[in-house]
Amino acid sequence: MKRKEFEKYLNSMNCFLLREGGSHSIWQNKTNNKQTSVPRHSEIVNITCKVICKQLEIQSPVK
Repeated sequence: MKRKEFEKYLNSMNCFLLREGGSHSIWQNKTNNKQTSVPRHSEIVNITCKVICKQLEIQSPVK
């Protein structure tokens, strides 16, 4: 999945960009204050998307 597409999905699920790191971005879920890092690759592997969504406690966009 493209990173920009995944970031739009995170925004739609009530998450926001907390800060930028060296090679990762830190995202936080407004609902439950869970945080996780998202790699800044142009393409994010589907399993990584699933893990990120699980850490943020939101539904994954990939099946």
